[in-house]
Amino acid sequence: MEKQKIIILGGGFAGLHLAQKLNNSFFDVMLIDKLNHHQFQPLFYQVATARLEPANISFPFRKIFQRSKNIQIRLAEVTDILPATNTVKTTEGNFNYDHLVIATGCKTNFFGNEQISKNAFSMKSTQEAINIRNEILLSFEHFISSTQVEKEALLNIVIVGAGPTGVELAGAFAEMKKHILPKDYPNIDFSGLKITLLEGSKNTLNNMSTASQKASREYVEKLGVILKTETFVTNYDGTLVTLNTGEILKSKNVIWAAGVSGNIIDGLTPESLIRNRYIVDRFNKLKNYSNIYAIGDIAYMVTPKYPNAHPQLANVAINQGKNLANNFFALQKGRSLKEYEYKDLGSMATIGTYKAVVDLPGFTFKGVLAWFVWMFLHLMLILSVRNKFITFMNWTWNFLAKDSSLRLIFKNSK
Repeated sequence: MEKQKIIILGGGFAGLHLAQKLNNSFFDVMLIDKLNHHQFQPLFYQVATARLEPANISFPFRKIFQRSKNIQIRLAEVTDILPATNTVKTTEGNFNYDHLVIATGCKTNFFGNEQISKNAFSMKSTQEAINIRNEILLSFEHFISSTQVEKEALLNIVIVGAGPTGVELAGAFAEMKKHILPKDYPNIDFSGLKITLLEGSKNTLNNMSTASQKASREYVEKLGVILKTETFVTNYDGTLVTLNTGEILKSKNVIWAAGVSGNIIDGLTPESLIRNRYIVDRFNKLKNYSNIYAIGDIAYMVTPKYPNAHPQLANVAINQGKNLANNFFALQKGRSLKEYEYKDLGSMATIGTYKAVVDLPGFTFKGVLAWFVWMFLHLMLILSVRNKFITFMNWTWNFLAKDSSLRLIFKNSK
């Protein structure tokens, strides 16, 4: 019996866990990604704020599947899908499939504003997190010799979007301002450094419980973050941030964490899409296609519990990948398939040392216990034992010394 070929597009949480489940199975699997590594997105903010090294949260695919007998890795960008011939077109050639799984995840959504897209930082990859670290640290270097007019823009970090990424960034920068920068730059008065957090809705952590929203607001404000809710950015030219209220802020560093949009690939019918996500059934199969699937953030699956589709969370992506792998095994053996249903295990966010919020089914808690729970669960999700250990040691050192030695600036020499 000839092996069936499964191509997986994207090695995020969904694609990686699907591939791991199919590892050393009867299927011939090809994982295609434009990066050579899996990225642990929940900790991007710690790379951006110089708390963790990029290598601690980035894992080369070839290392992960070093001993695999059936998984091939291709470093390529997918340009087109040709469903009529079961072909995927990439920058490294064309590949045929029996089953195609789209797990391309999301990119930053600038809501069509090209000037904001051009000038603001996004944080959807390890490289983008490194770029933020470089530019923020360079701002402090430039401050030393800058004019008085330039200094105001250099000492204002603006974060757009007060979801988990936004509040975690704001808290980390606030702690950097208090504990680290005065020691690194003793001749600069950092009392004037502003960390501004902008949110379009009425609350921080808008998708969490009322108690967590209230607690997170208290935490960011206690840390000295300037919080503006029901506020939208209408334009940003690289120096001036224009708000819907008419207010204009000066900033050289604007980080956009306000929304995501699916990474769509050309070649499939428009009827397969809704809100820039692929419409799938309960088995993650695309509408109008018999052998094309979508999993993770890119998939739009309606269920009785989730009539507006599942939230775009790592836990959803991981378990859709595992469920689809089990269904591939069931197809191979002629067994019935299992529908996917998301079991809400809760959500959480950390805002600083001893400051975190956790929503679990049935109850919510905050503070020290929530902070330890957040650290433990994120540590367990990191892939290798080595990286778990190094991350734990970094966190321990940061906690005890209120410092780190990771503030390296890398400039592009070309």
